Amino acid sequence: MPVRLTSAAFAGSGVLFLLYPLLRPATDDAAAMASAGWVAGHAAAMAGFVLLALALLGLHQVLGDRLSLRAAVVTWLGAGLTLPYYGAEDFGLNVIAQRSLRDGTPALMELAEEFRYGPVAVTMFAAGLVLLGVGTALAAVAVWRSAALPRWSAVPLAVGFALFIPQFFGPYSLRIAHGALILAGALWPALALAVMGRRRAVPASV
Repeated sequence: MPVRLTSAAFAGSGVLFLLYPLLRPATDDAAAMASAGWVAGHAAAMAGFVLLALALLGLHQVLGDRLSLRAAVVTWLGAGLTLPYYGAEDFGLNVIAQRSLRDGTPALMELAEEFRYGPVAVTMFAAGLVLLGVGTALAAVAVWRSAALPRWSAVPLAVGFALFIPQFFGPYSLRIAHGALILAGALWPALALAVMGRRRAVPASV
């Protein structure tokens, strides 16, 4: 994976994780879940997870060490466990909410709660987010140990994913701040990789 694409994957992931809370409605009621913003916000998050996984694969190709490979593998596993829950939240709950509003049957929204807190679904979701936190932390350590990128460049991203579960329990403003943190954390390695790519593109003087 070219360095420029890895840089773009980091940057794109960060932008999408900020769009997630910005597009997603602030509430979790039927009107919110039935809205286009609900679908767009969760779709942005799903695309963000995919780009993050690709970015860490590209980072491993840049660093070439075992730790960055472990970071990529753990991140891919985390994304794989997280995405089914997000897909159901995005599309399944949207359909349930629209039907509830159309038929005037608020009791249908109980299905949303049953899904969200079902033991298998919530366990997969939580495990996936924990693995994403571990994967980005391993990536931060790999970058710290390497001489290829600035030592601190992957630390804010790791902090952002370590806080992914706690931010769900905060107010809407905290969720937006968390998205901004992930954006900043993704842009730092993206910029560092972009600089690396430009340096590699400059022919050595004779």
